Amino acid sequence: MAEVLSGSARARCVGFVGLGNVGGKLAGSLLRNGFELVVRDLDPGAMAPFLEAGASTAGSGAELAERCDVVITCLPSPAAVAAVLEAPDGVLAGFGSAASSGSAGSGVKIWAEMSTTDHHEVRRLGALVEAAGGAAIDCPVSGGCHRAATGNISIFAGGERGTFEAMLPLLVTMGRRILHTGPLGSASILKVVTNYLATANLVSLCEALATSQAAGMDLATTYEAIRISSGNSFVHETESQVILNGSRDINFTMDLVCKDIGLFADIAAEQGLPLELSPVLVEVFADGAARYGDREWSPNIIRRLEDATGQTVTAPGFPAEIVDDEPEVPGAEVVVRRG
Repeated sequence: MAEVLSGSARARCVGFVGLGNVGGKLAGSLLRNGFELVVRDLDPGAMAPFLEAGASTAGSGAELAERCDVVITCLPSPAAVAAVLEAPDGVLAGFGSAASSGSAGSGVKIWAEMSTTDHHEVRRLGALVEAAGGAAIDCPVSGGCHRAATGNISIFAGGERGTFEAMLPLLVTMGRRILHTGPLGSASILKVVTNYLATANLVSLCEALATSQAAGMDLATTYEAIRISSGNSFVHETESQVILNGSRDINFTMDLVCKDIGLFADIAAEQGLPLELSPVLVEVFADGAARYGDREWSPNIIRRLEDATGQTVTAPGFPAEIVDDEPEVPGAEVVVRRG
């Protein structure tokens, strides 16, 4: 098989499939920083601003794969990704056609999976990509939509080192801290682990805020007490603010939380781990989604406590959405400390 693009080479053309809350912002960073971009999304409205800004589109996944050096998928479910790759006119067909015709250029084409997904499925599809003459890497993001918008989000990347280095010019454009996590699928495991921790933090913060209000505490003071203490966290500094505002808008919905913590539970179950907190979180969010709808914003899980107590856990002076006010800077690889 031909070598992947060298780490110093810049992909001539990037295909991006999935322009939702996260994908649209990541694709925007590529376009803003001068990459040739070809986009696809089921929603023409999601593609429109990209086409107006100079991106192009393709009639099928196969056409996109034939034209582009790298194809990125950022979609809401493993099933959606599989459909994009495995359709008769999908990405795999385009990779195979390009390889057989010799049009892949100087290096192997890369499939980069940026969805939060099942590591088994990433590895299954990665094997199909390799069989079609391509290379695969999973590179989910972490840090919130507001940081995805500014290119300051963190990115985990799992795959062969050569593939990682070929992707690095794109990854440092879309994100600030880039961590090579090991073989294909390892990034997806760590993404699920970190999302599980964020969910546990969110639920505990909802209980902390509701309890503080019930005990007569001023919620603005409560927010600051948590922020400057050992109870602080990234989730508190972001999601607690939109909870207290009342918008609860963090650009992340309950169905996605259910998917992520379900994937975490599956990983633990495969290893025979008798977890105690995980089943509770699964139950809490399953109930929240049933009560308020799959597409309700995830911080509105606090409504379960508000409904039970008659409280409204809000306070003046907090923003309706979180905006990243840090300047956009080039990203860099995070080096793991050993020994």
